[in-house]
Amino acid sequence: MYTKRYYGFWLTLDWSKMPMIWGFLYASIITVLYALCKKYLQIDISLSWQPISILGIAVAFYLGFKNNVSYDRTWEARKVWGGIVNASRTFGNAVHAFVQGENAENIKKELIYRHLAWLTALRYQLRLSREWEHTEDSIKGFYYLEANAQYFEALRKELASYLTEKELQACLQKTNTATQILTLQSKRLQELRDLNYFEDFRHMEFHKLVSLFYDEQGRSERIKNFPFPRQYASVALWQTLIFSALMPFGMLSVFVKEMADYYWIAAPFSALLIWSFFLMEKIGDYSENPFEGSYNDVPIISIARGIEIDLREMINDQNIPAPIQSDRGYLM
Repeated sequence: MYTKRYYGFWLTLDWSKMPMIWGFLYASIITVLYALCKKYLQIDISLSWQPISILGIAVAFYLGFKNNVSYDRTWEARKVWGGIVNASRTFGNAVHAFVQGENAENIKKELIYRHLAWLTALRYQLRLSREWEHTEDSIKGFYYLEANAQYFEALRKELASYLTEKELQACLQKTNTATQILTLQSKRLQELRDLNYFEDFRHMEFHKLVSLFYDEQGRSERIKNFPFPRQYASVALWQTLIFSALMPFGMLSVFVKEMADYYWIAAPFSALLIWSFFLMEKIGDYSENPFEGSYNDVPIISIARGIEIDLREMINDQNIPAPIQSDRGYLM
């Protein structure tokens, strides 16, 4: 997530400069061909702007639709993690208030730490790359998954701070580590109920919270594992390309008609318009996958750290980490 008030113009241009560069080169070639054909063949290769403009309106509407749906995916992901924040605080408060008896403080710490292990495993799993994501543009230093070995090494190192070695081995051997951690949490809560650390009513409240965590994990996995339909994403790209290919021909007709001696201006204006359309397409494209580890992600690392701070402060834990700060304007 970008935390500054605005993306800088030069930062935006650097991110999206290639469509403008290729658009200018292409439009310049068309302009030179126009001049040569007009001079030596007496052929006008320009096209009427009216039908091209209608196509441009259609492309703009479609890009608007795509961007709205892409933003909905990002906003839904943020709402899911907002729900995880609220439910985690409720769980921490329940642990603090419900667990009573001998060695209660250590048991509270155990339950809180296991929940933090679940958060850690979930955010790691959400950073796993998918073939439709922009893994080549992930922010250096934030993206975990250059190789599976690095992924498991980093995950094991973090989980070791929250789980026993026995629990760690049991969870990492399974396909979905986060799911297995919640299963361990449920089993442990049942054991504590059998030992009368809390009564049935409070045990049911714990069970409801664990079920809620499963729900939020499933919602996150749905967004992660089901991409924005490729047919919609593909059509937006091809329409933009077709419109961009025709645009210099239409732009020539406009400038020849309005200012014949300066028709060469059609090339930079075409490049600017091509850049604008591709910028809209690229913004939607990079908003489709809110957990891929790129510039506009939902900041799940920062959110998880905030949850950790809240829960560990509830049990008066030691060596609580500081909140995550933005790096170069990016909060992950």
